[in-house]
Amino acid sequence: MLGWPTEVFVKLLALIVFSANAWGQWINYPVPGTPRMKNGKPNLTARAPKSGDGKPDLSGIWESIPPEKSKTGHESFADNSTDDLNVFDLENFMADGAPIPLKPEAAVLFQKRMQEGGADKPSGRCLPHGIPDAMLIPADFKIVQNPGLTIILYEEFNHYRQVFTDGRPQPHDPNPAWFGYSIGKWDGDVFVIDTVGFNDRTWLDDHGHPHTEALHTIERFRRQDFGHMDLQVTIDDPTAYTAPWKATIHFRLLPDTELIESICENEKDAQHEVRK
Repeated sequence: MLGWPTEVFVKLLALIVFSANAWGQWINYPVPGTPRMKNGKPNLTARAPKSGDGKPDLSGIWESIPPEKSKTGHESFADNSTDDLNVFDLENFMADGAPIPLKPEAAVLFQKRMQEGGADKPSGRCLPHGIPDAMLIPADFKIVQNPGLTIILYEEFNHYRQVFTDGRPQPHDPNPAWFGYSIGKWDGDVFVIDTVGFNDRTWLDDHGHPHTEALHTIERFRRQDFGHMDLQVTIDDPTAYTAPWKATIHFRLLPDTELIESICENEKDAQHEVRK
């Protein structure tokens, strides 16, 4: 069907059949400490919670909010009613319609992936989504904030990241990894994650923007209130792009629910996909 990977159709079906809160195992379980309105529903515009050190607590289950329209003019996934995959293109999250500054070789690879309908995407072979793609796809992620270590749990494939905040430096000459090596610090009320040491096997988004092992990302998380959070991610890869570039992604909290186990069981459908 249209040459899209099986994974895409599974996600689209889930979006149509289930509401976001139905993706969890403890559905509608009232989580203690959640601010509530008089009718008992979570108050998503209440103040952002604080951790023991007075910093904003980013803990919770989050999902991305796509832009109202993609640059193709189509409606987004914001209302869970469309199949326009263009909204997952990071270019839609850049300010003022700025283009992504691809180098010629990277542009050729990106166009190839587009023309093939994403047939070779890593997630179609049970391999990880990259950064920031793992937070951009229509799947939830959970932040667990602790002193010295913040953990990001991705519902998709049960993957995780460790963000060390204990003052350690980046490792010297690290073995390339799917999610790289992340250290975090606070800049006022903004949580900054600095990540290096990537392999070159993930995509930056489901549209296929590439990167190399030279990739360096800076993620700046800001929790606006109890139910909303922003991420400004800077992509710095001088091998694939002519200059560093930024995208801003918005998230909403999924209260009173929980992640569900999601295992990719040796996906074999990719070899049967029809390429354009």
